Amino acid sequence: MTNGFVHPDFGGVTEVLRKVAKHKLGGGGAVAVIHRGEVVVDAWVGPRNRDGDPWTASTVAMSFSTTKGVVATATHRLRDKGLIDYDVPVAEYWPEFAAAGKHNITVRHLLNHSAGMHRLRDVIPNASVLLDWDETCSAIAATPAAWEPGTRHGYHAITYGFLVGEVLRRITSKSVTEVIRDTVVEPLGIDPLEMTVGRSRETRGDLAELLVDFSSGAISERGFARLSKFSRLEAMTDAFMVPEFDRLFHADAVYDAEMPALNGCFTARSLATMYSAMINGSEFLSEETRQIATTQQTTQRDSVVFFPMRWRLGYHMAATLKGVLPRGFGHFGLGGSGAWADPDSQLAVAFVCNRVAGSPFGDQRFLRLGAAALKGAKNR
Repeated sequence: MTNGFVHPDFGGVTEVLRKVAKHKLGGGGAVAVIHRGEVVVDAWVGPRNRDGDPWTASTVAMSFSTTKGVVATATHRLRDKGLIDYDVPVAEYWPEFAAAGKHNITVRHLLNHSAGMHRLRDVIPNASVLLDWDETCSAIAATPAAWEPGTRHGYHAITYGFLVGEVLRRITSKSVTEVIRDTVVEPLGIDPLEMTVGRSRETRGDLAELLVDFSSGAISERGFARLSKFSRLEAMTDAFMVPEFDRLFHADAVYDAEMPALNGCFTARSLATMYSAMINGSEFLSEETRQIATTQQTTQRDSVVFFPMRWRLGYHMAATLKGVLPRGFGHFGLGGSGAWADPDSQLAVAFVCNRVAGSPFGDQRFLRLGAAALKGAKNR
């Protein structure tokens, strides 16, 4: 049974939610839709853990790369405050980053994935190092770029969070969660426990348990070994192939540290609230910053994932089963989650879940929910 609220015109969204939550491996999820600034769906369904405890209004789920869009939004808010310039070299904020000839990489290059800094293979020895912020950032800072910045776009799948996150930390002297709290959570009246990067041990009572089997998937060590045999997939294996990566997500320690490209913990409500604020004409972002942040940067195939991601500054295209929204922007995550905003339909849509179904390119749950939300908007 679905719990929460749904506007009659958007009943199709909760119908899809019920269907996508049904699976032999179990799991649940939540969806939120805001249309023209009004909440029209805030619903949840299914169990939040293997014990069968029900998903509730306050349940948060680790949302993998959906985190990147939240970190980007915090960055844009700092730009409005005059604290960051997209076209300033990263080394002006983070001097150590200039090592290995990287003095001309700018903040813009980090945000639109054109810095050539996607590599983690051989940069850190194993995934447990990701739990040590300083060690990971030092290793990345010492690494040369894979190409001349700005000449190609290639998904910085894991490094993005440390690259952008360290810039935020250098500017504010605060953790990434604290920056998000100050720039997004508090201004929008979001419950601070509904939007964090990582999760303190004392606040994990409302955290959904990840239901995942990486053993045969593309991000398992066996999967990486298969990929590494193909030279044309070198960039992909460089970005994702970190020893013991799958083990990291079987350990409770994955929540202990901030990994701002991976371990954001959100409700669908908090994500939809943030994305809606970016398009509803509020004072959340200046029009100038909004236009710069959400303008498409490239139509070329991504050099890491080989798919045209249509990068913005920290966001990619908004896709549904009804097609790609020309001006839509957002970010999806490995576990099936995602969130986007579309200024043309005045929609913001978000989905979080705890059953990890595999590659985002093959997971249609969020695509189906987005299509249902678009249909509801047309009926309203």
